[in-house]
Amino acid sequence: MPDRESLKGSVETMRLPVGEAFLRSASALALALAFGGAPARALEAQTVAAPLAADFAALAQIDKLPLIPPDGAPQSGSAPIDPPAAADAPPAAVADPAAQALPPFNAAVKAALDAQAEHDKAHPAGAERRRENEAIAAYYAARDFAPLWWHGGAPDLEVAPTLQRLQRAGEDGLNPKGASIRFAEDGSPDAIASADVALSEAVVAYGREASGSRVDPQAISRLIGARPTLADPAVILSIVSSAGSGAGAALQNFNPPQKGYQALRAKLVELRNRRAPAAGGPAIPAGPALKVGMRDPRVPLIRSRLSVDEQIDGPRQGLVYDTKVASAVADFQRANGLPPSGQLTARTIALLSGGAPQQLEAEIIANMERWRWMPRDMGDSRVEVNIPNYEVVVVENGVVTQRNRVVVGKEATPTPLFSNRMQFLIVNPSWNVPQSIIRKELLPKGGGRLGYLHAHGYETSYHDGQLMVRQPPGERNALGRIKFMFPNDYSVYLHDTPMRALFAEDKRAFSHGCVRVDDPFRFAQTVLGPGWSEERLMKLIGGKERYVYLARPLPIHIEYFTAEVDNLGRLQLREDIYGYSRKVRAALGLEG
Repeated sequence: MPDRESLKGSVETMRLPVGEAFLRSASALALALAFGGAPARALEAQTVAAPLAADFAALAQIDKLPLIPPDGAPQSGSAPIDPPAAADAPPAAVADPAAQALPPFNAAVKAALDAQAEHDKAHPAGAERRRENEAIAAYYAARDFAPLWWHGGAPDLEVAPTLQRLQRAGEDGLNPKGASIRFAEDGSPDAIASADVALSEAVVAYGREASGSRVDPQAISRLIGARPTLADPAVILSIVSSAGSGAGAALQNFNPPQKGYQALRAKLVELRNRRAPAAGGPAIPAGPALKVGMRDPRVPLIRSRLSVDEQIDGPRQGLVYDTKVASAVADFQRANGLPPSGQLTARTIALLSGGAPQQLEAEIIANMERWRWMPRDMGDSRVEVNIPNYEVVVVENGVVTQRNRVVVGKEATPTPLFSNRMQFLIVNPSWNVPQSIIRKELLPKGGGRLGYLHAHGYETSYHDGQLMVRQPPGERNALGRIKFMFPNDYSVYLHDTPMRALFAEDKRAFSHGCVRVDDPFRFAQTVLGPGWSEERLMKLIGGKERYVYLARPLPIHIEYFTAEVDNLGRLQLREDIYGYSRKVRAALGLEG
């Protein structure tokens, strides 16, 4: 087994991302420090050995060896560096005996971290940022405060692509503090230490925000059980600082990988590039929504804005919101992600006037943020219920194989958001009525008389002095003939319903929180897979509960997305029925 010194020398040689000529080039260093500094292609081609996150604990012990020995002996592959005179040592190195024992660059990093800790005490930051700074300090301490991004006085290969990704954080709807950091161009220990710590703080801020640290779902609603899995600062630093020329991509990968997120991200970039859909001209005044046949003085402006050319008989006729204008408005709405109703709505007016791209951007970013709450691995085969779309889909091997309309919770009784696994279904389910429904609905309807409940087919009993109400299996059962079961803290599930007329409604928020599924036996056939046809399942209908287990539990995700990109690349907007999107926009500072 090699000794510590030869092992350290090998590691340090591998970590050097640039050649001697680059190390000695002040202009190249200045270029990298000033954000323009992508290393030359020849340098990118060099082999850079990097520690993986999984090896962090072991490598931390290696990194405790000084990067620059106290006696000033040169490192393998680096030019000799004279230790600074005592008068030039950082103040912290003089005042702190522990820092005096460190090499100059390490001591400067420790001083920078100590200064940051003192600043945090004097100017308390948010709890999240304080935890991040503490974790960064601990990461450096495990390395004996060795610089992470600079070695031998020169920036590592990871610096330039990392800075480029930070500059483009807005593409993912992010704005982490420190994304616009600037570094001093001299190679002194203090300057490099300050730059090194600042870059680490920016990288951790990006990685944490990308993985969902900005908004606590519980602050939006207690019925949101979805939880983002926040990236650990040490893992972020370890992965990005060891990724070579792929450091920017490694940092970006802390954002959600799902296709839904990536499509919204592309739409956000497209919208910002396009910016204003209207090609100048006066703003269209606010006013009532216009439908076909209505007259309004704004109609000529709309005709002009949408280039609707036709022969107009008289000035009064030119004020008519006719079918041709409505058709042009519908095309415009469709192209800009609005429901193509053809009616002149307030949102359409704002877009026609060029004043609402920021509103669309905010809505897209709010939905991107909710993607950060979802599991990164949702399963190649799964069930997804998107509440604002009133739809459940079955995905098999990444492809949607079935869509069913659903009825979801009312605004007063929202359907909870969470992920779990569907395990079995019950044909001929009974319904144990929740206490809230007993108190607020059943008892008031019958004037508190149990006879009313019995007359309507309910069974009653008492448990520990509390009235219990059960509805046995049957055609009148509120759960219909089949329900789909998965563990959750909210006692909700997917089920059939005897009130099938509600599926014809466009807005289908009528339930107490559970999700009612249209054509449930066809849905059951799909989730159960081969061997269970609709016909076989319907033969189980009767007066006794029958349990049917899935061959493999199927992931199920109950979601809330008001903006989606369809298969044709068009942005589709949905009603924010529970107000969650508005609350997320406000939490991100995007309202108004």
